[in-house]
Amino acid sequence: MDTVDELAHLCADAWPAQVDRSLGQWRMRAADGFTGRANSALTTGNPGISVPDALRSVAEFADRHGIRPTATVVVGSGNEAAIGAAGWTVDLDHPGGAESAVLTAPLRDFAGPKSDDVSVPAVAASGWWELVAGASPSAAQRHVLGSGQDVGFGAVTRNGEVVGAARGAVVGDLMHVAGLVVRPNHRRGGVARDLLAALASWGIDLGATYCALQVATHNTPAMRLYDALGFVEHHRYRYWVPAANQA
Repeated sequence: MDTVDELAHLCADAWPAQVDRSLGQWRMRAADGFTGRANSALTTGNPGISVPDALRSVAEFADRHGIRPTATVVVGSGNEAAIGAAGWTVDLDHPGGAESAVLTAPLRDFAGPKSDDVSVPAVAASGWWELVAGASPSAAQRHVLGSGQDVGFGAVTRNGEVVGAARGAVVGDLMHVAGLVVRPNHRRGGVARDLLAALASWGIDLGATYCALQVATHNTPAMRLYDALGFVEHHRYRYWVPAANQA
């Protein structure tokens, strides 16, 4: 299994920001505010300069790109302690939740035959975009969701309507899943399971062996679903921001 740092970078590769700049082993990312992951500095490894200086660079980068200075920080890491000592704090008001778990599972454990109403095309239909990103996706949304060498747009279509959608991206032997959405009137009917099973089979066909996904720890229904499918927690991360007196 990949180390925490290795998996964090693979997930970042699978969820490409519009701007991605290296700072030593850190990555400063911006995508016009679309998702915390694509608009925060990934702080695994050594930034090559002191952590306070690195955080100043993160803040300057964020200011240039019109986003809030934010750091994605692995829970319990040495960098987390250093970032806290530099005066940054956990972003308890983050829209998606301050803390997320990275879950992994072998694809063979939940791959299954694709039902007639599930597809994983290489080009997303308009109904897929409407469900995942809204009627008129922004340039940032199209870049983050649509970029990548091996990307599949899983969709469950019933009576001509996309009722469930999820994005899969293969990087090396990893299949990364994100953007899983099911219409409210179709929830608890197996749509999410069908999507994940189809994406797993699609990923295996492209040479992937395991899956990773990120889910907010407060999202109890999702955590229960992934637990039932055999996912286990690899690590957690939290979003950190400058303290009020540094903003």
